Amino acid sequence: MTLVMKFGGTSVGSAQAMRETADLILNARAEWGQVVVVASAMGSKPVKVTDLLLRGAQSALEGEETTYQEVARLLRQVHYEAIDGLLSPEGERQKILAENGKFIERYEALCQAVLALGELTPRALDTISGMGEQMSVRILAAYLRQIGHPAEAVDATELIVTDDNFQSATPLPKLTNAKTQARIRPLLDQGIIPIITGFISATQSGITTTLGRGGSDFSAALVGQALQVDEVWIWTDVDGVMTADPRLVQSARSIPTLSYREVSELAFFGAKVLHPKTMRPCVENNIPLRIKNTFNPAHAGTVIVPDTPNGNGGVKAVTAIDKLSLVTVEGKGMLGVPGIAARTFGAVAKAQVSVLLISQASSEQSICFATPDELADKVIRSLNAEFDEEIHRQDIDRIWAQHSVSIVTVVGAGMRGTPGIAGRVFTALGQQNLNIIAIAQGSSECSISLVVDGQDTAQSVSHIHDLIVA
Repeated sequence: MTLVMKFGGTSVGSAQAMRETADLILNARAEWGQVVVVASAMGSKPVKVTDLLLRGAQSALEGEETTYQEVARLLRQVHYEAIDGLLSPEGERQKILAENGKFIERYEALCQAVLALGELTPRALDTISGMGEQMSVRILAAYLRQIGHPAEAVDATELIVTDDNFQSATPLPKLTNAKTQARIRPLLDQGIIPIITGFISATQSGITTTLGRGGSDFSAALVGQALQVDEVWIWTDVDGVMTADPRLVQSARSIPTLSYREVSELAFFGAKVLHPKTMRPCVENNIPLRIKNTFNPAHAGTVIVPDTPNGNGGVKAVTAIDKLSLVTVEGKGMLGVPGIAARTFGAVAKAQVSVLLISQASSEQSICFATPDELADKVIRSLNAEFDEEIHRQDIDRIWAQHSVSIVTVVGAGMRGTPGIAGRVFTALGQQNLNIIAIAQGSSECSISLVVDGQDTAQSVSHIHDLIVA
């Protein structure tokens, strides 16, 4: 059997973390037979390598000459400490030091070019931001070799083929599958553990791209799809997906099983889970995707599958996204007038703002929707310009925003077949005198979203969480 294991930045963030990660890899290999590893850049707090790389590049764009040099010094320190803590002088230490040193020298040269040209293109950003992964995989692979297990660092630019949409490239599945099988299968057949860079990819002509948000997780799913593995494990720093944010609800616990739709809803509404695009390659190929805790490896974590039974009385989790505004377009003259909604969201699109929730009264006299707080004024200006004539005719009475609100979302695919869920949710808040400002529920009934005052967010999440039974 074949398993893909993806490790995040904290799992490779220091020499000790890499030792523990190597143990997890070898334990899994003993159980599964073949293991493929995908690794992020080093990312222990307070130093996150990808953030450092981007900070230095941005400072060079702003004409600042010393920050990127300081970043390069920090990069050397962080990686060299890990190398010194893992690799012996008589082994590969000098070789890996030299390889990582070349990446850092290239980084300095690119930042120097940015400083000179006053330009930082998306293509250059992709090249710069993926260097952390290229350095970390070389260290981890060398350590595995040192302790007697054949391993090889592989840049995903050799495997994952994408379009040229830099910063958030779209993979080309057929080419990716063919290149990944051709490069990785021979290694597995020889008993070699591939240690692959997450996050980065390349165009058909070999130019480095990155996969955007959740990039390393996405890399693991794409590799799993290409190799048709038995499972993909995403190692992180929590025991899988939680029933609520533990910072808001002390009794929050991990959820054993979730469906793709449920996780997609949770991710959209602010939960710390996988991005939906990460899961698609696995779900569409019936490959279980499991989220596990590096620091608690015995815990089963959460497994994501195409569909799940109801469970938990229909409710699986509750999450919240805050710092929002609820924008309302209202007027008696809107009743029965075709195209008002289309024009409303056309104006929002012109302002290049995303809408997180929509609610419309059946009388058609008002439409309200949620947007990020800091963008609400921009949206209102765009709407006022779009409906200037209707406002003067008093067909639209006003366009206004209620600031500092939150969306609290109750998620569970089983809600569709469980009567009374909405009533229980509303009762839970009403009994605590917590006011609901707006409500939205999709026809799929996988989630119910409520808009509440921002100061009521924690209480709302906590009281709804009480509905989730063991």
